[in-house]
Amino acid sequence: MQVVFLIMMFVVGACIGSFLCCGARRTREKELGRKKLGSRSVCLKCGHRLSWCENIPILSWIMLRGKCRRCKARIGYLEIFSEVATAIIMTLIATTIDTTNAGLIDWLLFGSLFLLTSALVFLALYDGMYGELPVGVLGVAAAFALLYSIIRIINGEIDVVGAIISMIILGGLYLVLFSGSRGKWVGDGDWILAGIIGFALGQPFYALLTLFISNFSACIIMWPYVRKSKNHKIYFGPFLVFGFIVSLMVINYDIINI
Repeated sequence: MQVVFLIMMFVVGACIGSFLCCGARRTREKELGRKKLGSRSVCLKCGHRLSWCENIPILSWIMLRGKCRRCKARIGYLEIFSEVATAIIMTLIATTIDTTNAGLIDWLLFGSLFLLTSALVFLALYDGMYGELPVGVLGVAAAFALLYSIIRIINGEIDVVGAIISMIILGGLYLVLFSGSRGKWVGDGDWILAGIIGFALGQPFYALLTLFISNFSACIIMWPYVRKSKNHKIYFGPFLVFGFIVSLMVINYDIINI
């Protein structure tokens, strides 16, 4: 049963990744006041409407070799990355629940975490693509984080004080960086996203762990780009979400006893 659930969540995650990537593009077009892309998925180069067999997450990209079937324009690696990455993330999220013995509170925790993670992945994709974090989606993520935290508090996993301190630690440090650099080091949405993630984690130690993982991974991955150009901007949204997922797995598997 658990194996089937994990496989199902991998497939669902791939579909969500495809949807969120497309949703990020549509949101950007709407914010810029450009012509809408329409209700159907199309090739951004020639406008070819994709058939159902061209819309299968991961498989279609592989079969088409990352190119449009009509004009042969490259689809790009972002689509396949978002589908694979989200599939893996949702499979990891699925490991937080034992479906064979899960009760109502367990399913509520999983459901709220699933929604929160979906919103965070959208923010990570959008920030990585455009260097911005939509205020509306940040609000949605905050609402899901609050729901998830309330259920955890009721279940006795965390307490209100710990969640608030965790939020202040992670969000506060990014706010200091934003204010001190006048937006040069981090964006104005990064400290809000960090606060949301800190509150969802619910414990100061894991807020600090996420801070370390996020900044360490950003330094490792972005170092070659910064080395080429000191003016190269680093968008911390994807790294914050990555740090959240890693910390969540540390909590789930009780890797660090505190």
